[in-house]
Amino acid sequence: MTASSSDRLLDILKDRKAISEQEIKKVLEAQKLSGKSISTILVEDGFISEKDIAVFISEASNIPILNLSLIKVAPSVIKLVPKRIVDRHKLIPISKIGNMLTVAMMDPTNVFAIDDLKEITGCIIRAVIATQKDILAAFDMYYSETARIEELFQDEDIDADSIEVVRDQQQAQESEMPKMAEEAPVIRMVNLILQEAIKRRASDIHFEPYEHQFRIRYRIDGILKEAFVPPRQMHASLLARLKIVSDLDITEKRLPQDGRFRAKFEDREIDFRVSLLPTHHGEKAVLRILDKQSLQVGLTQLGFLDETVHAFQEVIKRPYGMILVTGPTGSGKSTTLYSVLNQINTKDRNIMTIEDPVEYQVEGITQTQVNPDIGLSFSGGLRSLLRQSPDVILVGEIRDSETADIAVKAALTGHLLFSTLHTNSACTAITRLTDMGIEPFLIASSLIAATAQRLLRRICDRCKEPYEIPESVFSQFRIDAKQFKGVTPYHGRGCSFCNQTGYKGRIATMEIFLMDEEFQQMVIERRSSDEIEVLARKKGMKSLFENAIQSFIRGNTTLEEVLRVTSES
Repeated sequence: MTASSSDRLLDILKDRKAISEQEIKKVLEAQKLSGKSISTILVEDGFISEKDIAVFISEASNIPILNLSLIKVAPSVIKLVPKRIVDRHKLIPISKIGNMLTVAMMDPTNVFAIDDLKEITGCIIRAVIATQKDILAAFDMYYSETARIEELFQDEDIDADSIEVVRDQQQAQESEMPKMAEEAPVIRMVNLILQEAIKRRASDIHFEPYEHQFRIRYRIDGILKEAFVPPRQMHASLLARLKIVSDLDITEKRLPQDGRFRAKFEDREIDFRVSLLPTHHGEKAVLRILDKQSLQVGLTQLGFLDETVHAFQEVIKRPYGMILVTGPTGSGKSTTLYSVLNQINTKDRNIMTIEDPVEYQVEGITQTQVNPDIGLSFSGGLRSLLRQSPDVILVGEIRDSETADIAVKAALTGHLLFSTLHTNSACTAITRLTDMGIEPFLIASSLIAATAQRLLRRICDRCKEPYEIPESVFSQFRIDAKQFKGVTPYHGRGCSFCNQTGYKGRIATMEIFLMDEEFQQMVIERRSSDEIEVLARKKGMKSLFENAIQSFIRGNTTLEEVLRVTSES
């Protein structure tokens, strides 16, 4: 806001008795010290909410308030107003009908902004009111990353070289080098995409071609977010670059391909696993980002509750037996298991893995990748691996009865074996193994623990604040609000640090089932997983929901996030 706009805002608030003379003095003093806008100080220091500011301005100017989250702005309208104008005046173009351009602004009386818009667009400007939070969120959606693409070709000073793709000498064929040099803008574009993904802590990058559009999305904290919308004609060249660095066949476009490459970024080496799939409108690429730094932290740092960590730590001290980690894709199973392997990776242990594919390459651990094309399956690889005198074995996933049978027998013959299953709860892992044809007495003798895991988004520390949970949340999930009496709920207000989401990072929640003699007898008697779970709960096992609720009570996540993640489990 300009000085005159700020004065008008303070006058409006003063007239509405929303702020006192003493508070105005404090705001003006804070503005001189910080240089921030008056509206920002009013909201950040708790004098008044953004919504109330918008309401007062609307009443004083007789201009309506607009909820930007309910509106999808056409790309043609976004192109009318340059990023620098949007950023300078904190506004968003909404629609254009004839020669009239509708623009959402915090202060619709800002004549400098309206004059700039008239000069640039040649349109008649119609202003509506929106909150700063909505405008910043819309800015991130429509301008932030798309603008970076424009800078890539227009700004020679942009640092897209801070990330370096590393390739083996054998892969870098001399005949490719001239082609790569000719494609310098494409190389810089790929580097920028990778760099932004790492900075924003993305776990996956999706390159998605459609008939008239090509978009790139990041999966951040488990949620897909649109990042770039490059021109459709760039799809082929970007995919070609990915194939070159992944040592894939650049001419093959009809069959799926898988590869990997490594990049150096800020003294870190980060692996990228590449999957290419032919679709109706061209090849789709998905890059999984594998950062080894995430494996160096302990289970407590992953967000597990202390009691869960203690139980799990006791289990992995056992000399032999089978430990299963269950959960859907993307629930953090691999990160948990690799963290455990790192912890027990000592010079007196022979740790070996059979995986599809090898996700993280860990020093001191022998890792083998499944290759069905040459007949190397999980079961075949596990058989061979057992002849290598392992102490600890990780089987990436138990998918079939043959692998399950070998894994169970390996756990019975003096090996500590870790693996994963796709089940909803810890106790249903027993049923899954039974369905695969494993005899119950073998399961009872080999299984020492089964866990179920999920990931919850963590509340952003920068914009964390108390709030009142909407009554609709309790009614939707049939929860008695009285059970949270005395609990202070928190949520993220949304800020630039968390990209206006209110969440930053994720924490894990786990239920852990520990086998004992009574459970062994129930398994042998083929009792149902429901019966086993009832007894386990009586013996103190906390469910996924109960563990997640503890994270909510401790102020680490929101009730809505707990219900979103655990409602089906």
